[in-house]
Amino acid sequence: MNPEKDFAPLTPNIVRALNDKLYEKRKVAALEIEKLVREFVAQNNTVQIKHVIQTLSQEFALSQHPHSRKGGLIGLAACSIALGKDSGLYLKELIEPVLTCFNDADSRLRYYACEALYNIVKVARGAVLPHFNVLFDGLSKLAADPDPNVKSGSELLDRLLKDIVTESNKFDLVGFIPLLRERIYSNNQYARQFIISWILVLESVPDINLLDYLPEILDGLFQILGDNGKEIRKMCEVVLGEFLKEIKKNPSSVKFAEMANILVIHCQTTDDLIQLTAMCWMREFIQLAGRVMLPYSSGILTAVLPCLAYDDRKKSIKEVANVCNQSLMKLVTTEDDEPDEPKTTVQRQAELNPEDSLAKQEGTARGGPDGSCDSSFGSGINVFTPASTDRAPVTLHLDGIVQVLNCHLKDTAIGMMTRIAVLKWLYHLYIKTPRKMFRHTDSLFPILLQTLSDESDEVVLKDLEVLAEIASSPAGQTDDIGPPDGPDLRISHSELLVPTSGRTSMLNPPSTKGLECSPSTPTMNSYFYKFMINLLQRFSSERKLLEVRGPFIIRQLCLLLNAENIFHSMADILLQEEDLKFASTMVHTLNTILLTSAELFQLRNQLKDLKTLESQNLFCCLYRSWCHNPVTTVSLCFLTQNYRHAYDLIQKFGDLEVTVDFLTEVDKLVQLIECPIFTYLRLQLLDVKNNPYLIKALYGLLMLLPQSSAFQLLSHRLQCVPNPELLQTEDSLKAAPKSQKGDSASIDYAELLRHFEKVQNQHLEVRHQRSGRGDHLDRKVVL
Repeated sequence: MNPEKDFAPLTPNIVRALNDKLYEKRKVAALEIEKLVREFVAQNNTVQIKHVIQTLSQEFALSQHPHSRKGGLIGLAACSIALGKDSGLYLKELIEPVLTCFNDADSRLRYYACEALYNIVKVARGAVLPHFNVLFDGLSKLAADPDPNVKSGSELLDRLLKDIVTESNKFDLVGFIPLLRERIYSNNQYARQFIISWILVLESVPDINLLDYLPEILDGLFQILGDNGKEIRKMCEVVLGEFLKEIKKNPSSVKFAEMANILVIHCQTTDDLIQLTAMCWMREFIQLAGRVMLPYSSGILTAVLPCLAYDDRKKSIKEVANVCNQSLMKLVTTEDDEPDEPKTTVQRQAELNPEDSLAKQEGTARGGPDGSCDSSFGSGINVFTPASTDRAPVTLHLDGIVQVLNCHLKDTAIGMMTRIAVLKWLYHLYIKTPRKMFRHTDSLFPILLQTLSDESDEVVLKDLEVLAEIASSPAGQTDDIGPPDGPDLRISHSELLVPTSGRTSMLNPPSTKGLECSPSTPTMNSYFYKFMINLLQRFSSERKLLEVRGPFIIRQLCLLLNAENIFHSMADILLQEEDLKFASTMVHTLNTILLTSAELFQLRNQLKDLKTLESQNLFCCLYRSWCHNPVTTVSLCFLTQNYRHAYDLIQKFGDLEVTVDFLTEVDKLVQLIECPIFTYLRLQLLDVKNNPYLIKALYGLLMLLPQSSAFQLLSHRLQCVPNPELLQTEDSLKAAPKSQKGDSASIDYAELLRHFEKVQNQHLEVRHQRSGRGDHLDRKVVL
């Protein structure tokens, strides 16, 4: 510093002392400056006061010489003390040079700067609030200072500033929030601790409503919650807890929609504490905000669904996620579906492209996010377009939701509970919003069919519930959705109805549109036939599925839908099946289910006597497909008490190619005859006079069998038949008043027998073609 330079009104002694390396001498100079400034204040000499401050700032505090900078800092503090309550008039000039020294490389100088600013703020008190942002910015840097003395000094200044803010009602929160939002993303643990402490202070001040600005800082708070320091995480937990308490107290003033996406992101983090906290917030948001959260359903589901598969190590997260899932599901009601009245072409186009029409819909909230199963959303928080809470009512758009559900269902690595939850969602949506959901059915249908191969029985059962709802919902009965095209498909979807009293026989099918059925006996819609065809195709291409799950699937469908429709449609489809081996296997499976499953009790009773035209029609339909398997055809005749026809069929067995598999099936039939399902048949053996063909048919089976355990079983049964000699009397047979149960003019048994022969010839040809033999033409069955 130039000693000859004029620093008036500072005396040469003051200047010399300010530049001294000893603190005591600089302190003496500061006292002289304080005395000098007091005199100027008494004289109201503002010009000289400004000149003193400017000199201390420019020539000392901002000097290149370290001792001069130290002298300038203590001199500026002395000026502030001398000014007292008038220091507010000169705060900018006093503060700026001190804050500049916060960045000094010398830690002692940073400490002196902190000490000087403390004295300035202590004198000015509330007058420093207009300069709060620059003070906060400087303090946030010192909070992370590596020197412990500097950190200690900054903490004293920090506490002083907090006291001033707490006792004042003039704090500019609007101006402060941008700085807070910027600083909250600091990765330094001390800076984070400093930020959290300030948020706690501001939240505690009654006159400061920080909740209005929570969307600005919520993401940063969740970032801090993941800090490695336990103390910082605990502090952040407290802050978030206080905010959540306030949200519960004042939900009407909370900007739920603006924070929804932030929670969606943090609900997917790998940090357990962040995920649990975000999930708890999401639970409260859904319960407090209600339908305001609907536009964000796809994002919420993306975050929540994977958590449902967590094990006990993350039990808390799983439980909260389950509550979120259930609460969100309850928000979807029947009011979210399309109206009942017919829609114009323009309306249909608007439904198919809801995003294009949103701008034209006044009073309707914006749609939610486009669904995605990718949980890597990146660092930004605006994942989806926020919904406007000022518009009402909120419109549910299913595109994103269905995309998320579809994506999770396709993911084979995802947990069982998540898959079940997805299927529950689909079922719920089909129940509450069937018209909207049926626009997505074509994309969902293949994956729902694929899910039938899932390892979990519970998943398969829920999947079947969804498929059954699709197949039976009135919303699926559309003109443009029908059975697959094909010249050989005899039954139209409109014919697949549950029986009602007085219904006309299917032998002459009427138009059945408009028939009403109770909820327990639903009308099958356009998708029912598609479902049956695709299910059989899946069984054909995946034989293990048929073997392991086939009976379970079919039995459950008979409970969920209508057993008659299931068997009627499958029999009709199998009639056109080109893979004869599969057709035989499938018929055998269906027959076993029909004869043994409790779920088929009502259908068995319907077929037992063939008293109605409808039951006769069903028998004919089943019979034609059952012909793919000779033994099952006989068992169907036993079930329907067509004993004479059963005898005629068994007579034809001598012309068939008897294989080990064939004899095994006869063996199983004998075992079935001994089961409770055929109790009535065994009792009819007592009435030899009216059931001669039953006895002859059973003797026919006995003659087919080798002398095995099944032979012995049936032989012992027939030995119990009374008066067997009556079977030899032709006259008594002619005199029998009733030769066959359920005989009806509506059934052409000769034609059925010809059909049986035709099908067996087809099987014979296929077997010989596979074996390479060429003599099959000489072995056709001839009537």
